[in-house]
This record gives sequence, structure tokens and C-alpha cells, in this order.
Amino acid sequence: MRHLLDIRDLSTAEIDELMDRAEDIIDNPKKYSECMHGKKLATLFFEPSTRTRLSFEAAMLELGGSVLGFSEPNSSSAAKGESVGDTVRTVGCYADIIAMRHPREGAPMAASFVSPIPIINAGDGGHNHPTQTLTDLLTIRREKGRLNQLVIGCCGDLKFGRTVHSLIHAMMRYKSIRFVFISPKELRVPDYVLETLQKAGVSYVEVEKLDDVIGTLDVLYMTRVQRERFFNEEEYLRLKDSYILDVDKMKLARKDLAVLHPLPRVNEISVKVDDDPRACYFRQVAYGKYMREALLMKLLEVEA
Repeated sequence: MRHLLDIRDLSTAEIDELMDRAEDIIDNPKKYSECMHGKKLATLFFEPSTRTRLSFEAAMLELGGSVLGFSEPNSSSAAKGESVGDTVRTVGCYADIIAMRHPREGAPMAASFVSPIPIINAGDGGHNHPTQTLTDLLTIRREKGRLNQLVIGCCGDLKFGRTVHSLIHAMMRYKSIRFVFISPKELRVPDYVLETLQKAGVSYVEVEKLDDVIGTLDVLYMTRVQRERFFNEEEYLRLKDSYILDVDKMKLARKDLAVLHPLPRVNEISVKVDDDPRACYFRQVAYGKYMREALLMKLLEVEA
């Protein structure tokens, strides 16, 4: 039995294999439409989600399987004080695989120690979100045609953004990757992530203004700058507009830039950017379903 708790649980060859499978599902959906017949996915979401939860559920249903679970802790026995471990042991009696989101870092890992069935980390606090990263990788590969020789800009909340941390750990495996980290000093990439890049010899720079670097990027990964993370309201007001991607900033970007966002969006990308062909974030949502289909098949050892 195998779990997916961190993107680093997968080898580069396995990630490439998952992307190949996802693309085959895109091209040949009927081939896969009944491969999960009789299998059940449990979605245990201890904090709110739209895309990730529905993406997992749509993935299982499109493979011919079924879904059960809950979308908030108040609708589970967690509201009565039941431990995550006991919840997982119980659900393991009813399902074949679990996708879990939890606000506490490490909760899916703790659950995996007692689970009788595979656990997929669907996001744990500010730590990791490996299936979003698989989605991001497929998006980049389909939009750019490659996963090497890229300049990747990560913009916004890079300190607490679990999707950014997972993306960094995944993309640093590929050749000739350079990161540009765009954030206020309060929300910079954590030191432990930077140390990993330094040890691997991966190039990166840290800047505060998006306008200064957007023209150098192949990929721009946007995230929300969270007002509540600032200690100083004046500082937030001074910097916040630097991290809103609008039509004027897009004029400074390359014609082949790919703009990604894990969503939900608040105001960090103007809706006027949505019609720009370089805006990939809604295509990114669709790719997520196919990547999760491929992952479910891999962890349950199912073939089409």
C-alpha cells in the first residue's frame, strides 16, 4: 500500500508517467470510463475546498467509481471530538482510498500511520499540496511544451503558500530551472525551502516588484497576498498593488508567458486578464481532474 503525502514521495520518472497517463485520459476518455467500477473514494475535508474536492470526486466518477465523505468537520464525528486516526480507521472500512485535507500540517501523514487504505494529502495547512503540484506540472508541460529550461516566477504569499512550496520542490528536479520569487519581505519563501534550493544548486532571486521582472518570465505562478499576514497596515497598503496582475502588467510580459494560479482568486488577477490567451488558470483546473484520475489509478494499481 502506498500513500501520497508530499510531491517528493514520487520520483521524477513517476511524475512523468502520471502526466503521460493523464494526457492519454484526455485523448481517450472512453478507454478509462469503467476502470474504477466497484472502487470507492472517500473525501475527508476538514477545511473548505471547491476545486480540489470536486476535482477528486469528478475524477473518481469519470473512472466509473463512486464517492463518499464530508466537506467540513462539523458534518463529521470530528465535531464530537473524534481523532483523525479514528476517523481514518473507520472510513477505511467503507472505502478503497482517501483524499484528505486538514488545516494542521502533518495530519495526513499522521493518518497514514494507522490507515488501512491509501491516503492522498489534499492539502495540509501551509505545508504541502502534492496533487495541486501535479496539476501545475501538467499545465506547464502542456502550455510550454517542456518542464526544463524555464524561468518561473512565484508571486504573492510565498511563506504560507503550500502550493508554492510543493511546486518549488517538484520543478527543481528539472534541468536549467531558475526561480524568481516576488513577494513582500514579510511573505518570503521560508529559509528551509531556500536551503533546499541552495544545496541542489538551483538558481533563484528574490524581488519585491512584479513589474521589474515579469518580462523575464516563462511562467508566472500567482497567489494571493493575505492582508492578515501583515503586522503593519500601512506597509500592506503600500505593497498590495504590486501583486495585482492587470492588463498593464501583462503588456510588459512575453507573448508566450503562461499565467497559473491555484485558485481561489480574490483580486490578485484582474478579471480583464481572463480573456488573455496567456491566462491558463481555468485550463489548469481542468488538467487537475485528469491528473487526479491518473493518480487514483496508480495508487489503486488499476489499469484501463
